[in-house]
Order: sequence, then C-alpha cells, then structure tokens
Amino acid sequence: MRKLIALVAVLAGHIFLAGPVLAEPVLKETTFWSMEVQQGNLPPIHERLPSTPLVVDLEAKGRTFGTPGGTLRTLVTRSKDVRQMVVYGYARLVGYDPNYELYPDILRDVEVIDDRKFILHLRPGHRWSDGAPFTSADFRYWWEQVVGNREITPSGPPEFMIVDGKLGTVAFPDDHTVVFEWQDPNPEFLPLLAQASPPFIYRPAHYLKQFHVDFADPDDLAEEVRSARVKSWAALHNKRDNMYQFDNPDLPTLQPWINASNRTSRQLFVRNPYYHRIDARGFQLPYIDVVNMTVVGGGLVAAKANAGEVDLQARGLSFPDIAILKKGEQDGGNYRTLVWGSGVANQIAIYPNLNFRDPVWREVMRDVRFRRALSMGIDRRMINRALYFGLAHEGGVTALSSSPLYKEEDLLLWSQMDLKAANALLDEMGLTERTPSGLRKLPDGRPMEFVIETAGERQEVENALAIVTDTWRDLGVRLIMRPLDRDILRNRVYAGVTMAAIWYGWDNGLPTAGTSPKYLAPTNQEYFSWPMWGQYYVTGGKAGEPPDLEPAKQLLELAKAWGHTTDRAERTAIWHAMLDIHADQQFAIGILAEAPQPVVVARNLRNVPEKGIWAYDPGAHFGVHRIDEFYFDDAFEQVTQ
Repeated sequence: MRKLIALVAVLAGHIFLAGPVLAEPVLKETTFWSMEVQQGNLPPIHERLPSTPLVVDLEAKGRTFGTPGGTLRTLVTRSKDVRQMVVYGYARLVGYDPNYELYPDILRDVEVIDDRKFILHLRPGHRWSDGAPFTSADFRYWWEQVVGNREITPSGPPEFMIVDGKLGTVAFPDDHTVVFEWQDPNPEFLPLLAQASPPFIYRPAHYLKQFHVDFADPDDLAEEVRSARVKSWAALHNKRDNMYQFDNPDLPTLQPWINASNRTSRQLFVRNPYYHRIDARGFQLPYIDVVNMTVVGGGLVAAKANAGEVDLQARGLSFPDIAILKKGEQDGGNYRTLVWGSGVANQIAIYPNLNFRDPVWREVMRDVRFRRALSMGIDRRMINRALYFGLAHEGGVTALSSSPLYKEEDLLLWSQMDLKAANALLDEMGLTERTPSGLRKLPDGRPMEFVIETAGERQEVENALAIVTDTWRDLGVRLIMRPLDRDILRNRVYAGVTMAAIWYGWDNGLPTAGTSPKYLAPTNQEYFSWPMWGQYYVTGGKAGEPPDLEPAKQLLELAKAWGHTTDRAERTAIWHAMLDIHADQQFAIGILAEAPQPVVVARNLRNVPEKGIWAYDPGAHFGVHRIDEFYFDDAFEQVTQ
C-alpha cells in the first residue's frame, strides 16, 4: 500500500500529478442519509461514489479517523459570505496540501507536458450533488456555451486562457478527459485552479441549459426571465450560475456541503451525498453532517465566540480579541483559543491611489519621495505595542519571514520612523508652502489633507490610523479617515475617486520561486494602488489606463519574464527584483506584518491543527487543512427529514 499525498514523475518535460494510491475500503453508509437510501430516494453509497474515489488515510497524515455526525456552528458578518463555504470546503480540481504542494482532488490525475499542455483526467462515476454525472461535457459547456457566448461573457475568454496574446485551446477526447493547451508555457494554470476563488472551468450543464437560449424552450425561458425580474436570458443565466457565491441552493455543486436554505440570517449546509472523498475505513467525507452559518454584526463575533456559540471561528476575530477569548476559555468556556500565523503580507497597509482622478494629488502621490516620506512618518513601534503587545513585525509590505524569498532589508526599507528625513523629502519636492495652522500646501494652494478610506470592519485599523494622524501632523499632512462599506470602498477605488485606501497586504505573503508574481505587477484592479492600470491589463487596453511609471512597467516585464522561464534560479532572481522594487517604491505603505490570528475551536472538535496559517491565498483559510476531515468526538447522529 502506497501512502502518498501526491506522486510526481518527471520525464522529458512530462509531469504526472497523481493522487494517493490506496486500496479502496469497504464502504459504510452514514446515518444522515440512511433513511433516504432505505426509502429509495437516494442510491446506496457504492452507487454514489466515483469508481476511483479519493481515499484519505488520516493516520498517515498524523490525524485520527472520525465519526460522522454533528452540526458545526460558525459566524459570518454579511449574508453574501455564504461563499465562505466554497472557500472552507475547498473542493478543487487540484488543491494545495498543508505543505502548499499541489495534488489532484476532484481530478483523478493530471499530465503536464512542457507547462503547455495539461491533460485533466476525471474520476469515472463522479456525480454532481443532485446525482447527475460530472463529465467532460460540463467543461465543454463552460468553454463553448459560457465563455464562447458573447451575451453571457461579453468580455470574451478569461485572461488565463490567453498567453502572449494567443488563445489556448480546449479539447474533449472522451467523457473523462479534458485537454487544455497553449502554444507557449502557462505555468500559472494549475495554481489558479487551486485558489480560494478559482476559475471554475466547468459548469453543471444539465442544470444551466434550462436558462440558455440555445437549449431552453423559448416560452419557458421568457417566463423565467420575467419571474426573475432580469432584463435578458443571459442575465438570468449569470444569476443562476454563480459557483463561488454559493447563493443558489438549486445550483448543483461538488463541494463537501450543499446549500440547503434560502438567503436568511441563518444558513444551513448539509453533507453532499455524492462527495468524492472517503476515509480509509470506508466512511464518506465530510464527517460533519451540517454546517450552521449565522450572520451577525461584525462587533459581535468575539462576544458570541466567548459565549460558546461557535464551534469553529477565525473570520471576524483579530489579535485584540485574544484576551477576552482566553478569559472566557479559563472561565469554563467549552472551547480552545488557538493562535495561528497570518499569511497576508501585511496586517495594515495604506494604498495611495496612483490613478486618483484629482490631477494635482495624483502627481504628488506618484512622486516616490511623497510615499517614502509618509512611510517614514509612521511610528510602527508605538502601533505594535499599542495593538499587538509588540508581537507583530514592524515594516513594509513584502514576503513574510517564513517565505524563502524574505529579506529583512525589504521589510525595513523606508520603514524606520525618521520625521526629519521625511520632512526633508517633502521639502525637496517643493511642498514648502504652509497654511497658518502648519499644514503643507499642494501645488495649487489647497491644504494637504490626505483622505484614507477604510472598510470600517477592523477596530485595530482605526486605532492605528489615530496614531498615524499624530505623527503625520508633524509632517504637515492632515490625515482624514473615512469609513465606508467594503463594497462601496472597492467600487470607489476602481473608479479612481478614492485618494487612498487601507487594507491588508498581498493575500499571499508566503511565495516561493514557483509562485506566480503577477499580483506584484499592475495586472488587476484589486491592487488598490493602481486600479486603472490593472483594468487596462485585464481588458487588453479596452478600459483603464496604461501604466506610465517606469517601476510599474518594470514589474510587468519581470512578471512576463517569470512566465517564460522554468529555471528556478532565474525565477528566484525575478522575485527578488520585484520585491526590491516594491520595497523601494512603497506602492503600498505597510505598517505591521505577522500579527497572530486567533482561532476558536470547540473542545470536542478534532483534527484542527494546533498551528497553522490563516491565509486566503494560498490556503483558502481552513480549506488547506481539509475541514471535511474535522469531526466531533461525541457527534450526535442525525437523519434527513
């Protein structure tokens, strides 16, 4: 018996990525679905699984086998955060293991030829959550009927399908094989599929055809459009087809739990009867029957966790909550408070918007001396002591210390508080005129009032900015903080009407040489310092603005060069060059990194790692630790009703 997380064979540019090779155990039906099976409403377990399910040997992973059953309680702060079930569940074509190595998950295996050709092998007999077969036809539907239909996808093929200006091809040799191929290497393809929010390159064709003009009865489709109160069949199709948002209970899924409730303040998710993973004893995963996700106000998460109203919680908690959580734990709370590391490149980062509509402010912010001066005007030591008891790392946005690409000089460059040097830089820019109150004046005579917009979700952000306000006043800059709703903030940034925003650093603060560095270059609007440049890149020049700062252009060239080499030394050198540019240019002004992340875990919940990294990408928060393998050691048995 071979107990492997992943098997990789390399021969003349041909890589074969296969899953664990384990003998299939005797299958056992879970209590949850037993009544449905007995009544003939659901096939027995051996008919619901693929012919080659993914068999998980938990003991080989240093975990324990669990008992199916129980309900897991967790909290979110917005109704749209039901999508966290897609993140936490983390069923992906290929996924990361806890060591951040890729392995086939939904796929049986993958063949990679010269990083150009990817042969995806499906698991015969795999089914959607409603029992319909999952085959290459679902990939074909995505490629031909979704991507290939300009009414559904007016922007055309997604960015990852185009390499060096040339569109890749997708072929479907048989029901269980899909081939993606490009003329030039596309090393980002598999890592994209493993993201927390991946490109879903397949769709449940059998379900969505009823909303597609090429397949649906015209009268029925017209009635559906009217009932849904949308303008067109394409808008209806897009509304019903949202695999990441997870807000359509009728949309079949491959995730471990399926949405069993309409949008309310309390969402229930029940185990997927056709899920493709089993443990080595024959129990179908996930172990936990039901997930109860409740929407609460952001300020109530820590209090409810302290009151024992959650079984697993990290989202909505931050370092300042640890004290109250630990106290509740010691006072008899039926939970433990674990402390994980944070995977974001910085806990609090200020993003001057280099695409801000105001031409005067834009010109000032594009001068690197201004950004360096603001960075040197921050008392990171005081913020660290006040907010994190000195446990965070003070410095800018760069790779974290546990990344092989980390350099201390990048963390510290322009990040040591030096008000004299910062004032000298601003004077050197010619910003020497001041108002009677001491504020510097912009070139057009306006007082230098720097507006930073926030999502208003983290108290430590507001506390940090309060400290920054005092020290920036010594630079002659007035900081004005403006809290907004998260979605409003994003839209304002993308439109260029936000002067500056505050957010986390890069999601992935743990890159290796093999990690694509595109997120360091102006390739998407989500990086708040250059939304218009990102829009220009994504749309091929149809929207946004082309980068016109030399360092930004260099980042684009370096990211392109990374994609055209497989030499690890070259890729490492490219990464260091890009990190050096960011440290020098201060495109994002980081304050603190690696602040501990509290994770509340019920005392009877098992297989949750004592130590871990709380990161959206890579890792999908709990996803990389396989939440479908968590279980209650005294789980109560449930049946469907």
